[in-house]
This record gives sequence, C-alpha cells and structure tokens, in this order.
Amino acid sequence: MSAELKPYAVMKNSGSEWLGDVPAHWRVLPNRAILREAKRSGHANERMLSVTISSGVIFQDDLLQDSSMKDQSRADKSAYKLVQPGDIAYNKMRAWQGAIGVSKHKGIVSPAYVVQQPLETSLTNPSYLHYLFRTPTFAKEAERFSYGITSDMWSLRPEDFRRIHVCVPPLSEQTDIACFLEHATGRIERYIRAKEKLIELLEEQKQVVVHDAVTGRIDVRTGQPYPAYKPSGVDYVGDIPEDWNALSLQRLTVCRCDGPFGSGLKSTHYTSEGTRVIRLQNIGHGEFDASDAAYISADHYATLGDHSVEEGDVLIAGLGDSSHPAGRACVAPAGVAPAMVKADCFRFRLNRDVVEPHFLAYQLTATAPLVSGYLSTGATRQRVNLRRAAARVVGIPSLHDQLRIVDHVITRRRHIQATQRTARNEISLLCEYRTRLIADAVTGKLDVREARMVLPGDPGAFEAEGAFNE
Repeated sequence: MSAELKPYAVMKNSGSEWLGDVPAHWRVLPNRAILREAKRSGHANERMLSVTISSGVIFQDDLLQDSSMKDQSRADKSAYKLVQPGDIAYNKMRAWQGAIGVSKHKGIVSPAYVVQQPLETSLTNPSYLHYLFRTPTFAKEAERFSYGITSDMWSLRPEDFRRIHVCVPPLSEQTDIACFLEHATGRIERYIRAKEKLIELLEEQKQVVVHDAVTGRIDVRTGQPYPAYKPSGVDYVGDIPEDWNALSLQRLTVCRCDGPFGSGLKSTHYTSEGTRVIRLQNIGHGEFDASDAAYISADHYATLGDHSVEEGDVLIAGLGDSSHPAGRACVAPAGVAPAMVKADCFRFRLNRDVVEPHFLAYQLTATAPLVSGYLSTGATRQRVNLRRAAARVVGIPSLHDQLRIVDHVITRRRHIQATQRTARNEISLLCEYRTRLIADAVTGKLDVREARMVLPGDPGAFEAEGAFNE
C-alpha cells in the first residue's frame, strides 16, 4: 500500500528529533498548545477504564474478563478522574512503554493516571492524535521526558508531557490521515486474522494426523483404516488394529520414577549450571521444550536420590489443564543429561525391544485430553500420580510398524509446522508494516491525501466502528 504513496513535495526541519522533517505547511507545537490537563472527579458511578500498551484506552472489565488479573481499584472511586470521548489518557509510569491513547469511551481512571483534553476541537482530530501518540517514536520521546532513578520508576509528569512537541497538520488533513489509517489498518488486521485462523486450522490438522496415526485409526501405508479391529478391553483406548496389543506402561518400562516432593527441591536451589531440572513447562505436546532451563548443583542432586533422566526416556506430565493436559509426554533429547525430573513429572525408561520412545510419547499426548478424565485424581486441576500413569494402557503395534508410524508423523508434522512458521513470519511482517505505515503517515513522511479520496465512507469520524484498530 505504501508503494502507491508519495512523500510530500516540500518538507521542513521540525526542530524535534523524534519528528524529523515534516511537511512545510504543518505546524509543530508543544502539547500545551493543543491540550490541557483535566482533573474531573466525583463520577464514581462511571465504568472503569484501563490504559493498555496493546490497545490504548479500553473498559477495564473487557481487560479482566479474559485474564487472570484482578480489579485493584479502590472501593471509593470519588477521586477517580473522568475521561470523556476524545480525551487522551496515559499511565505516568508506563507512557514510555506505549500506555497512552485517545478514549472512545466515557469512564473513569485511577488518580495515578493523567487525562488531557483538547483545547480546541477545531484544531485537532482525536483519531489522528491517537495514532500519533501510539507510535514507537512517541514512546521513545515520552521516555526521554520521563524522570526516575530506574526504568521501573520512570514517570511522565503532566508538566513534562506538555513540553513534548508534536506535528499538527491542518484539521482536514488530520481527518484524511485518520480515515486512511483506519481503512488501511483494518485491511491489515483482516489479513492477520486470516493468517491466525490458518495457523489454528493447521494445528488442528496436525493433531488429527498424529492422533489417527498413533492410535491406529489410519494405516499410514494406505491412508485408510486398517482391515480389521478388535476391542482393547479398555474404555479410553477403544478398538485397536487386530495385530496390535493393549499394554500398560508398566509392562513397557525398565524403570520409572517421579520427581522429589517436599523441601528437597525448591526454586531457591536453582543455579546457573549443573544438573538439568526438567519441569512441567519442558514437557510439550509430543516435543521437549528446552526454552526454560533450570539447574541445581551436582552436590545437591546427589542428596535427592535417583530421579535421573537420560536421552530417550519418556517424560510424562502428572499435572495439567485443558490446554496442557496431564498425561501429555515427550522424549528426553540428546545432550539433556545430567538431568532429573521435578515433582509431578514422571520419567519412564523403556524396553526398547518392545516400544519406540517417540511412538509412545506421541500416543500418550494424542490421547491425553481423553485419558486424563479417566485417570485424574485432582478436584480442580488434572492430576495423575505415578501409579496411575504406570497403569495407563496404550495400543502397541510391532516395533517395525512403530518406526514407520513415527517417520510418517515426523514428516507430516514438519510439513505442517513449516507452513505455520511461514504464516507467523507473514504476521510479523504485516505488524511491522502496519507500525511503519502509521508512523510515516502521522509524521508526514507519506502523503495519504490522494489515497484518502478514493476510500469509501465518512472521512475520519471519531465514533466510526473499527477506529483505533492498530
């Protein structure tokens, strides 16, 4: 889209480093010339607002409903500040991180927040100011004007916010810019949502591919069901191919263990190197997640008994939830030793003459959402103890067939994951493009006036549905 846009014909030095050159007919003014602080209290019955880094000003209950965060506002809200539609609100301690925006809503914010209102509605368009104040370059300028000993204490005081210079195009041009960005960012957001939906569908496809292969629903040689099935004798296993066997994990293992309970191993024992501690977050969905590593000293490990992990061991999660079910599993990778499991993580060392580790891990993970309901002992969270994990029954084909199935699963997973990575990269590029487009438009690096003329709809109405989508 920006390839169709051209720079302004005549530019001038703005005198402000964060703005750079701006169109010659634009004004550059301090915030005090267009805004004044608003300290309106006594509106305790209005809805609470929050100022977020990701979305600007939103209703607090919208923020909390899909979050583990709790309402930390005071019971007495008489001193809370009123925010009217078109006002700017920012979090003094986080403005340098981007916690600022123009509100579409009437509501109240904590007295610790700052509210600014336009001096003249004829001078500024709130939508334009919203896009301008939420650029990364403005956040850096807010950081420069913030005070504090350390970053977690930096504060953008109202008097310092008023000193920051901003570019002020003619009002009609602000409206053109805001309307163009609303249209452009809306299109980009739709592209992003389409890519996110594709990733979700591919994830579902990947789970189906793995499940059908490792549970015998599909013969990977033909892509069709096996010729004949038989009852496994276990409800959660169901029917299995006729030449498979239903076996418990304890019959497939040489030895098994849980991690140490109690005070023997706590986070205070962790060190920067030594014996690797495998925790629940390392047991992914059929894959070992090495991104979050913890260690203890070899000396402390020696006091804990044998909870060792070696390459090829199957690691099973004894605790979980609907997103990460108990009973999911992965295989300990090469180079993991010396390592041990923590509490609620089980290590199963297999009889390799009977079962291939990756086949077992894939099957345990694919069936975990169903099986956890049968084996879990937890009242609030899914919890499976070592005894129940060892009694869990799985369907086992010949070792030769296991290897064929694993090869099929790995190949299909890699193909699907490659497509997902491509989609994620495209989302990242779209987000970068959106950020750059907004910054270039609101600071006058691109002239969007002609592009605005061909767009449908009312130019830049502040209340327009979909405004502030960036």
